[in-house]
Amino acid sequence: MRYKLRHLTRYEYSGPATLSHNEARILPRQLPWQTCNNTQLTISPNPVGLTERQDFFGNRVAYFAIEVVHNSLEVVVTSEVETLPRPAQDIFSGTSWEDAAAEMSCAPGYGNRDSIAARLYGLDSPFVSQQPALLDYARPSFARGRLLLDALLELNRRIFDEFSYDEDSTTLATPLSEVLESRRGVCQDFAHLLIGCLRSMGLAARYVSGYMETSPPPGQEKLLGADATHAWVAVFIPGWGWQEVDPTNGCVPDERYIVLGWGRDFSDVTPLKGVMSGGGEHKLTVAVDVTPLAEAPAERALL
Repeated sequence: MRYKLRHLTRYEYSGPATLSHNEARILPRQLPWQTCNNTQLTISPNPVGLTERQDFFGNRVAYFAIEVVHNSLEVVVTSEVETLPRPAQDIFSGTSWEDAAAEMSCAPGYGNRDSIAARLYGLDSPFVSQQPALLDYARPSFARGRLLLDALLELNRRIFDEFSYDEDSTTLATPLSEVLESRRGVCQDFAHLLIGCLRSMGLAARYVSGYMETSPPPGQEKLLGADATHAWVAVFIPGWGWQEVDPTNGCVPDERYIVLGWGRDFSDVTPLKGVMSGGGEHKLTVAVDVTPLAEAPAERALL
């Protein structure tokens, strides 16, 4: 699949800001199944010191500073992205969940390079901590000897079936215990919930940030969360790699999913964050457009 991606973030301030330093994680990653071309980052007012680096997780990070008096900040990224099918399952995807958990609990330095690196994603993080309630919720899907992939797909589907998508029910500060009790939330909540369940089972799981195609094929329903950045989960299967699942939509990500980055939880992949002097209160506007290139007009008006 080939897509034209546009992501706009605009802050409007109640008062003048005199200086701001910012980090943006809105540049799609280059992956074996994802290629990004003609990527452009436009910032208004014009920044100074615009540089790009990779963070600890390999995500692309653009750093910039605004040193003029300004009442708003607008950041727009456009890119042409080509996606391919994710790697196919092989014999190693038949690992039991107990064997995977045992691999994650080995002594430091024991195991292959990939398993050692994955253990970071089995630890608590700012938004996700292991809890008995999460363990109790996950346990029915993890019968003794069951394949990790089968248990994962069932738990992913249970969250989709048993929780309601509700944009007004939570904020980033809402703890997982409340999400679990209310059975309501948005994609970030459901991703954190699934990660918490898996880590409580002794497994390694990471938070994936990205986008989905906003226009579904004819006759299919629009996926939830498709008008903004989306969040899903990748789980480490020793000997094979990372299996992605989307608890918000109860499915396995395919070519319609574009990866921005990943980390332990949302705090590691915040699209835009920074500090500034002045500005007062602010109003945030985010607009995302993911359009198949075959359907995109030659020129599109800005939002």
